[in-house]
Parts: sequence; C-alpha cells; structure tokens
Amino acid sequence: MSTWTDRILQEFPADLSRFWIACDPDDLLLDERILHGLRERGFEVLPFEDPVAFRTEYEERYRAAWDRGDEGTSKALVLQLRGTDLNTLPWDYVRMGRKVSLSLADLFPRLSYGVIRQMDSEHHEALFLAHNKHATQPLGEGATKDFILTHIFRISPYLLSRPEDFWREVLRLHYRGAGLPDLLARHVAAILKDTSLGDLPIAELLASKSYMVRTVQDAWGRFLSQYGVHSERTSNDLVEVSPEVSLPFEHPDVRVIVDTMFLEGALQPVGAHDSPTDLPGWVKVGLVEDPVALGNLVSEGVRRVAADLPDANATHRDWIELARRLGELISRFNSLSTEIAEPIKEHICKLQRDADERLRGWLVQHYADLPSLPAAKGPVMVHHVPRYLALRRSAGEERVALLVFDGLALDQWFQIREYLAARLPGFSAEEGGCFAWLPTLTSVSRQALFSGLKPREFSNSIESTTQEPSLWARFWQENGLRKPEIVYQKGLKRTEQMAELEDAIARPATRVAGIVVDMVDEIVHGAMLGKRGIAGQINAWCETGFVEKLFLLLAEQGYQIYLTADHGNVDAEGIGRLSQGVVSELRGERVRTYRSETLAASVPSEIDAFRFDSPGLPPDFLPVYADTRGAFVPIGDQIVAHGGISVEELIVPFIKINIKRPAS
Repeated sequence: MSTWTDRILQEFPADLSRFWIACDPDDLLLDERILHGLRERGFEVLPFEDPVAFRTEYEERYRAAWDRGDEGTSKALVLQLRGTDLNTLPWDYVRMGRKVSLSLADLFPRLSYGVIRQMDSEHHEALFLAHNKHATQPLGEGATKDFILTHIFRISPYLLSRPEDFWREVLRLHYRGAGLPDLLARHVAAILKDTSLGDLPIAELLASKSYMVRTVQDAWGRFLSQYGVHSERTSNDLVEVSPEVSLPFEHPDVRVIVDTMFLEGALQPVGAHDSPTDLPGWVKVGLVEDPVALGNLVSEGVRRVAADLPDANATHRDWIELARRLGELISRFNSLSTEIAEPIKEHICKLQRDADERLRGWLVQHYADLPSLPAAKGPVMVHHVPRYLALRRSAGEERVALLVFDGLALDQWFQIREYLAARLPGFSAEEGGCFAWLPTLTSVSRQALFSGLKPREFSNSIESTTQEPSLWARFWQENGLRKPEIVYQKGLKRTEQMAELEDAIARPATRVAGIVVDMVDEIVHGAMLGKRGIAGQINAWCETGFVEKLFLLLAEQGYQIYLTADHGNVDAEGIGRLSQGVVSELRGERVRTYRSETLAASVPSEIDAFRFDSPGLPPDFLPVYADTRGAFVPIGDQIVAHGGISVEELIVPFIKINIKRPAS
C-alpha cells in the first residue's frame, strides 16, 4: 500500500461503524487505488448522486441484511458526498452515519488549491510524496505550477531553449501518458512565448496527444518530401489541421521515440516505391517500401507490446493504453496479405491470449471499482458517457451528437480512422477508450450507454433494447432538456437513410442526438472469414462514403461529434454447444445468462466455461462465460462474436471527432 493510499485509508478504521458519510468535494475516494484498498477492508463506496437510486440500493443491498444481523454485501458502506453540506442528505443518514472530511486543501496545505484540484488523481500519490519532501513553505499559483512541472512531469520550461529539447519532452510526455493538464500547458506556453519556440502551438502540443500525433505525422510527410518521397495522406489533407511545423527528426533523442511510435502504430508509415538512394537508413521505419516491410513492422510491434503487458497493479488507464496499442497492431495485421500474415498469425494470437488472461486476472480485483470512478475528464465505462456529454454541454457545447457504432472494436475504429484521414479534408480525432459492461452484450451494454444507468437499474428490460429511446430521453429530461430537443435514431448504415436523419437533427430545437450505426455489428454476425475478412468488408462500406457523409452532416449542423461502441468483437473457436432449451435467458456465443444459481450451475463440466459475477448486474442475472477465446458453438467452428471477457470485446473506443471546414 502506498503512503498516499494509507493516508486516505487511515480515516476509515475498521469496525467503528457500518455506515459512513465522507464529505469529499475533490472525489478523493473515487480513485481506483483507494476504492480497491477500502474494498479489501470490507468497505463499499457509493456516491450520493441520485437520492432515490441511493436509497434503493442502500435499503436493498445493505440495511436489510444488517437489520437481520448479516454482513450483507459488505461490512460497511461509505456514502460519498461531493461537497461539504450535510443538509443535502436525508436526516436519518446524518443521524446514523460516522462523518469524515477529505480535501486536497487539507492534504496539500503548502500548494495552491486552485492548481492541484485540476490535477488528475493518478498524480496524487507522487505529488503527496513531493509535497511532504520538497514543499518547505506555502507556494502561490505560479510557484505551484512550477513545482508540479518539476517534481511530477520532470519538465523545466525555463530550460527548453532549443527545438530538440522541446520536442524530446513533448514526445516523452505523450508516449506513455496523456500530456499536461491544460492549466500547466498554458503556463509553459506563456513562459516560452518570447523564445525561438514561441511560434509553435505549444499549449496544444503539450496538452493533446491527438494534436501532437497529427502534427508529427504531417511534419513527417514534409520531412520525407525533402528527399523526394511524397505522402498520399498529407497531399489529400486539403485543410490544414495543424500549422506547418518542422521537427528535428535527425536528433537522436527525438528519433528514438518517433521510431517506437511508428512500430506501435501511433504514427502511420508512408507508402513509397523506389525510395531515393540518399535516404538515411533510420528513416525507413516510417516508410513502407513493399508489403514485407509492413509485415516486419507488425512483428516488431508484437514483440514490444508483449513485453509491456499491464500487471495486477495496473490502472484502468494502463489497460486502455494497452487496448489502443493492441488495436493498432491488429488493424495493421488485418491489412496484410495472407502470404505475409500467416507467419505472424501465431505471434498475434499468443499476444491476444496473454493480454486476455492478464485482463481477466485484473478484472477480478478491480472491475468492481470502475462504475464509481468520476467521468468529468472522460468516461471510464460506457454508462458514464451521457453524464460526460451533459458536462460538455454545460461547458458550452450547445449541440451534441453521440454516434454508437454497434459492435465496433478498437482495431476496426483505427481502420476507419485511417480511411477518413486520407480522404476527408480537415478530419481529426481525439482518441480515448472506455470499458463496456460485462457481459458484453448489446442489451446490457448499449442500454447502459444510452441510459447512464448500471444494468441493475434497468433490470426489467435487460434482455432487449426496446427501452433505449425512452431511457435516453429520460436522462436528458432529468438534465434540463425538453422532449422535442432530444433525438434518438437506430438502424443507420446506408447513405440513403441520411435524409431522415437530417430532418431530425436539422430542427432548430434539437440539442442532443443519439444515433446507432449498426453496419459493423451486421457484418460481424454474418462473418465467414474472421476479423481479417471483416476488415475487407469495412473497407468496402467506407468506400460507399457513408461514414464521411455522416460526419460532415453533423458538423454542418453545428454538432460536437462523439463516437463510441457498446462492445467490440473477437475471433473465437467453438468449444461445444450448450443444449439447455430455455434454461438460459440470453444465449450468446460467448456468454450465457441464467436466472438462478441452480440453473447457472447446470452447465456441463466438460464445457470449458467459468463464472464471473460482476457488480452492477441484477441479482438474478448470472453470466457464464466461454473460457479464453471459446464460443458455445460446435467444437472447432471459427466465428467472430461478442459477449465475453477479452481486451477486444471489453475496451471500446471513445472518440471526439473534429471536422475543420475550409474558410469561406
């Protein structure tokens, strides 16, 4: 246990009370390490967001058992109040609960509260140690920013006098992290504005990984053009997303990180034939001179990712980053010819199996923490998405469109992204990811996505999607919109359906649109040649122009566009059919669900399956999963499916789409 975690946990001695109230304005308890530490001590944390939902869960899952003298779901429950006003709570809670106050201002008394409250919780531990060791006197706002840059991010903006120094730090920051908080990025930009670096978009480069990658990708194309190599990608980008920027690619510190970004897929190599004889050898990692070269790139990427799989102490961010790297590799692999792919296939499959086994072990310890994590800086699970979009509307995004590409895995998003980057002027994407709900079935995870609820809270409709429109409307009505301002449309997949959508989203009253695009799911369910075959069908779909027309339509109507999925998909192999008649309520290829322990235990022992009772599901909704990459179909059959526990099924894209239009 870390010093930081111990400091928070010491506020909760065991056996003092069953019901606690934590006044926690900075969401300190909603950190996955803290949540895990409390759970190990027998405490559950439940944020007080909806009084009715809290009362229901408290009475049914905790108080009823305690009144009977049972331990119940846990030994103790912590009501997490995001504030300090106890008058907002029901009187019986205040009377019974043991009170605790937690605040960043109290834990970091020598640093500026206005600055540290904008730091992500992943930095709290390192900042706590640095504060206790190095902060010898109270620091103002500017000094606190410098303190954090020095001790947490290892950057001193006053020493970034040369381009190679600046770019080394920018690339290092983003290679394994998420960049600087906006507040710190603007601080660095203000310091450097009167230097030789002042013409660069410094704040954007430091804060946004997607912006940095676009800038480096464009700069790489211009760099190669000096040697007579022209990139189709940049030549079609008729609208500049980022200004023309030159990078010191030749510098060893810059070159080593750029090299790795090409190998792992963050940067896309440029196709070239008969490259010039004077081209330096190190440049070839960013070139594809023939198909074999791309195969070698995939092989090296597999080796690097396999050596860096998350362990049991990883955070959810580590897993989302791993899913991104794995998705880039799979996307590249699926683009290879059969001849080149075949020798690599077993290495890819082993990496997928190893990643899935690690993920399953991690989920046993940490999945229960994910639903409660804060969504202010991005959704951690799909049911956080509506709440995050509501925050974006409050921040000034007046019209918001949520595109749910049903069944879209991360590797398939990267395939679509590359198609759009080459053909849609002004296109860019701020890329992230989030966790679907287990089991990764449409009726479970997509309903959670549109409703903002945990599956336990829509138990009556958990086996179908018929309630999605009303659940989507109810969420937004509870967040201040009227029914005419809310649009929901599903079944979108072809260009000829665009007129009906346009009629709905073009109405002046419309403020939010939830749109289900289900072509990928349709392709998956009809797949005969595995995910490599699906990649070809997705390419053909993209060639129809549907996706780019959809994005342009929404952008022209003034919508901020967010794209996600309810679940992904995975190549699976049959382990045997389950012939149980109507015993199973939902019969997916990767998971079966049952309404009682007796029925769940009826799965024959010779079938390679396992139980994982994830929290947040109704108590009478019990999933049984096919092991590893198995499926409940005839032994040896090869299919593409979803519903189970794998990186490709569980971690889905969450993307903000940007379309920069030409100046009129």
